Amino acid sequence: MKLSKSLIALLTCTLALSASASDERVTLKAAKSSSSYYQMAVQIGESIAAATNKSVMMTIEESQGSVQNVKEAPKRSGNYLFTTPPGLITLAQSGKAMFEKDDPKSYESVRALFPIPYLTMHFVVKADSNIKTFDDLNGKSLLIGKGSFGAKEAAKYIELFGLKDKTKLIDAELSGAVTALKNGQIDGFATSGSYPAPNVIEAAASTPIRLLNMSDAQIALTKQTKIIIPAGTYADVDVDVATTTLPVGLYTTTAMSEALAYKITKAFWESKPKLEAQNIWWKAITPANLNMFTTKLHPGALKYYNEIHATIPENLK
Repeated sequence: MKLSKSLIALLTCTLALSASASDERVTLKAAKSSSSYYQMAVQIGESIAAATNKSVMMTIEESQGSVQNVKEAPKRSGNYLFTTPPGLITLAQSGKAMFEKDDPKSYESVRALFPIPYLTMHFVVKADSNIKTFDDLNGKSLLIGKGSFGAKEAAKYIELFGLKDKTKLIDAELSGAVTALKNGQIDGFATSGSYPAPNVIEAAASTPIRLLNMSDAQIALTKQTKIIIPAGTYADVDVDVATTTLPVGLYTTTAMSEALAYKITKAFWESKPKLEAQNIWWKAITPANLNMFTTKLHPGALKYYNEIHATIPENLK
């Protein structure tokens, strides 16, 4: 399910058109081109173009991760869209963690539009291995990616679960994880992405896999939200798997007009049935997920949600 470089280039060129007769341009900053979130961004761009009769077209930009997306928000002119977990917006507006050197006021213009499928942690091993629980990763190798949310979460979990210095963590790019697992170069890999995640589908297609299940106690240690990956989501994984998830949303800034934000939000929700037909990960997203946002909705988005009589938390108005 990977997008070829030529296809990515074609999509970028095709979507990089004017958003209206006034030549408004819309840019959507997503994720690495090999990730499910880049694929989602392409799907969003295509569906909104179709729903608006191509009056709104988007340039889909590759990104190194959500932190980069947020940090660019105050610096980008025009109509900038980006994806990120709401927790990073809270940190940016508070001047904490990776945003401690930034001016918190520069992030006050960020506004929410709509939720997208959540980041879900996957710990993948071969089905015929003797790794059945996290304890079995003792003495094993785990490829966790490089610099992404999933890499940081995986490293944190290994430490929380008492496996620090017992499990060899490999911070190489996830693009080589499937081949490395199949060839026995690694014992497993960790990845984050909305299920079904393309790289996990690819792994399951090349060799029987197992997903490690987290206990309620382990999930509590992570301080993240519990989610169940249903049995049958991946080939030969015929049991429900408990893991963690992190909400993700699509944002813009007050630089975007109310009319354009309204048009984009309306087009997204009206296109959702078609998105669901492309990937089942869209089915979990409903207006009820608005409560995951921590920053105000853009006035254009708020107008649409009022029209459909959605329940809107007071802190988002």
